[in-house]
Amino acid sequence: METPHYFAGIEGGATASRVVVMSAEGVILSRGEGLSTNHWLIGVEECQDRVKQMLQSAKVAAGIESSIPFKSVGLSLSGGQTYLTQIIANLTETDPFLSEGYHLYNDTEGSIFSASDSGGITMIAGTGTNCRLINPDGSTYNCGGWGHNLGDEGSAYWISQRAMKYVLDAEDFLQSAPADVSTIKRLMFTYYKLSKKEDIFVDLYQKFDKSKFASFCKVLAEAALKDRDCLCLYVFREAGEMIARHIGAVARNADKLLLEEPGGLHVVCVGSVWKSWELLKEGFLEEMFNKESCHGIREITLLHLRESSAVGAAFLGARDNGYSLHVDHSKTTEQFFHYKL
Repeated sequence: METPHYFAGIEGGATASRVVVMSAEGVILSRGEGLSTNHWLIGVEECQDRVKQMLQSAKVAAGIESSIPFKSVGLSLSGGQTYLTQIIANLTETDPFLSEGYHLYNDTEGSIFSASDSGGITMIAGTGTNCRLINPDGSTYNCGGWGHNLGDEGSAYWISQRAMKYVLDAEDFLQSAPADVSTIKRLMFTYYKLSKKEDIFVDLYQKFDKSKFASFCKVLAEAALKDRDCLCLYVFREAGEMIARHIGAVARNADKLLLEEPGGLHVVCVGSVWKSWELLKEGFLEEMFNKESCHGIREITLLHLRESSAVGAAFLGARDNGYSLHVDHSKTTEQFFHYKL
């Protein structure tokens, strides 16, 4: 009797990671979660160990014997592909029964192919930001993904940094803020347990934690939603504009087939910042459908994934290892917004 074929995919982020194990028929046999697998943040060796542990645990949860390898593993990881070939070589060497093959993808690709088998756009707005277009012919275009030092506009990190910068600039009389800074200053002091502004240096340098820094965004979102703090609302409006700019940048190269789909251009929206859509929406729409824009978008549909983008990673890994993995893409997304000029 032929041994069943099993496939795995990992969605790796800067804050958390997810894994799925699937049968050839597309049935999800197990799901799991883990810590960040961004090798720029945690190092190559730790990334490799976390990936291996997630896959081994997911295999056990799916009831698969340890001696039966996955037919393929798709790795859709944040942080780019530098050093990942080294990680794969180490995985193969340390556990030869883990998988017959590994394939690497940008963190946006897993999201796109969780929603469609013919390409599209995904906009990640979580700890960081990244946007990618994959056309039906396989051509790809990217905007963002440069990390918090050079980019990540519209991300949780960026929102947190922008809000805090408004406070510090106003108090230094460097630049006036667009609204009163007192609420954000109070929240900042409470969140970081500061007694004076200069205490922030400890968290910015000595004990810097990108995830913790980005998580201040949750506090700001609550102040915007519940208290309607003007400066918090303004920062989220700015984030909406930045997210729209990412999408518009890649949409200039979108195939006509994608622009003319029912519902217009479909964008898969991934990441925690999208949970604050009502705060982003005004700035997003103003930027997206600005008369001066030249990206050609007249209609747009925004989608959430019902399943982790690890599903798309598993789909791609199977495809690129010569196997067919059935994924019912009609069940992997749900629409949360539509707009047409």
